[in-house]
Amino acid sequence: MGQEPYAILVGGPATGSDLYASGPGGEPVVPLTYSAVSELAPALAPDGDGVAFLRALSLVDSTPATVWVMDLRSGYEREIVLPKRAGIPAAVGWSGDGSLVIRSAGGLYRAETPFQGGRAAPVPVGRRAAADSALAVLLGDPVFARVVPCDGGTALCTEGRNGATAPLVSDAHGPVRWGRDSVAFFRGSALEIRPLGPGRPRALEWRERIRHPRAVTFFSPPAQFTR
Repeated sequence: MGQEPYAILVGGPATGSDLYASGPGGEPVVPLTYSAVSELAPALAPDGDGVAFLRALSLVDSTPATVWVMDLRSGYEREIVLPKRAGIPAAVGWSGDGSLVIRSAGGLYRAETPFQGGRAAPVPVGRRAAADSALAVLLGDPVFARVVPCDGGTALCTEGRNGATAPLVSDAHGPVRWGRDSVAFFRGSALEIRPLGPGRPRALEWRERIRHPRAVTFFSPPAQFTR
């Protein structure tokens, strides 16, 4: 962990999904979680040694209810406690300093040291733009754009720093930054990796069958913007 590129993804049914780890070429898949409730929306930490994710409410309800972090070296898990007014969590992401950002129904929240302390606090107004970027799929190094949904959510576009958008791909979902020079997204249940510059896209096929693969997060050294 933290030295080689790898991915974490969600697999399994809507109720009872788990997290799996795999290399960038579809190497044998390793289960990371075994709980009866669903794990959702993973986001790898900037150093590649930890992952944040959402955990569902119950065995029969896949609605996200809690936020967790896992130390991938030890397997230790810790719940990140949100204020009661935060509401249902929707997404997690990481700032470059290793703090965890959470988007919930009640707004944006931040846990400064998620692996040492388990509470999150509201993001101050002046830091909300930076927190929002921590949850975005950023492209390039240096970053020149982000991926946003378009055409009513059935397609993906890029949005530049000036706010201008351009089509990226139709009929796709689940975009993820794939290192400094590529972007990946799902077309159906297949993950397509597309270079930002010259080159041809490729399809990633996992060597072990995963039921309904989705919600991929990717780490690639050096540890920068690895969501």
